[in-house]
Amino acid sequence: MWLPFVTGFYIDVTGDASVLDDVVSFIEQPLLEPGQHDVYMEPAVSSEQADIYEHCCRAIDRSLAVGRHGLPLMGAGDWNDGMNRVGHLGMGESVWLGWFLYTAISAFLPFVERRKETQRSERYRQHLTDLKKSLEEKGWDGDWYRRAYFDDGTPLGSAQNEECRIDSIAQSWSVISGASDQYRMTRAMAAVEEYLIRRGDGLVILFTPPFDKGRLDPGYIKGYVPGVRENGGQYTHAAIWTLIAYSMLGDGERAGELFSLLNPINHSSTRAGLHKYKVEPYVAVGDVYAVPPHTGRGGWTWYTGSAGWMYRAGLESILGFKLQADRLQIDPCIPRWWREFEITYRRNRAVYHIKVENPFGINRGISTIELDGVAVDGDEILLSDDR
Repeated sequence: MWLPFVTGFYIDVTGDASVLDDVVSFIEQPLLEPGQHDVYMEPAVSSEQADIYEHCCRAIDRSLAVGRHGLPLMGAGDWNDGMNRVGHLGMGESVWLGWFLYTAISAFLPFVERRKETQRSERYRQHLTDLKKSLEEKGWDGDWYRRAYFDDGTPLGSAQNEECRIDSIAQSWSVISGASDQYRMTRAMAAVEEYLIRRGDGLVILFTPPFDKGRLDPGYIKGYVPGVRENGGQYTHAAIWTLIAYSMLGDGERAGELFSLLNPINHSSTRAGLHKYKVEPYVAVGDVYAVPPHTGRGGWTWYTGSAGWMYRAGLESILGFKLQADRLQIDPCIPRWWREFEITYRRNRAVYHIKVENPFGINRGISTIELDGVAVDGDEILLSDDR
């Protein structure tokens, strides 16, 4: 089991949850003054300590407040911190954060129940039920999910908007969370295909149209040139989430295609492409520009968050290599024309040579698994350190 955090880093607490018992300090700093939206300072290490489980619970409890639509409050920005004026008055709400919070609470809930904290687990379960209902009733725009609501209740990421009509992360996380209606998540990803995947330019953009001269004031994101970075460019984190969502829907064709499109080395496959991209083609890039005359130009390189997500997407979502404590599951979602692939995995003193064969050209589905020539029941194998 993985506990997700917005930065893209994960804590693996699958087989041994003892990490949650480790005691660490909090950090502290003064509360913001009235009218003060942010402050740059170095926080102090607090004398108060608690186990990591308590840290997690406090973080979740802090996020349970909702607005008039029953959705999480957005504050001065969620994942897209450039949207810092959508909810800065304390009433704006984030649809994307609803999907993300649903994912995080669902993943953490088993640890609450393991500790027999009945009251807390019941509160979390009720919040999940209410959140799912609000996401479907207030998040759905007719063909895709909205992105957010401003403090005054104006929707963002809606067909009625002149800018940011559709945002990719509200669609991809409806799939990743597993909380969306099956028809709606499929329809939402079809809208991503229609409006946000630009194959001619080799881009998977964050949203469209970018903010420019419209009446909405989403925050400092509007200060970016249209089509650059978070303002409607390709932001690699979000593009990879799109890939992961397609793989979870079983669409190996699109998952494989988008991985190739996002792979930085492919930007240098031609001399023209290399001169357009302009940055290192051997490292992950945080963003790619999406407007002339800089369409296809790479932005912030050596972006470790994007590199981590791309590695996980390729290994887990496409090749299907899913490691959980002492067990390994192989559940690929690949293009039909992939007839086979191999993985070499070293675990302590043992080396596993894994070969996946796809003779019938399908996207997903395991018919048989063999370990050392012997058929295995189920869809996973028990790992050992047998040299």
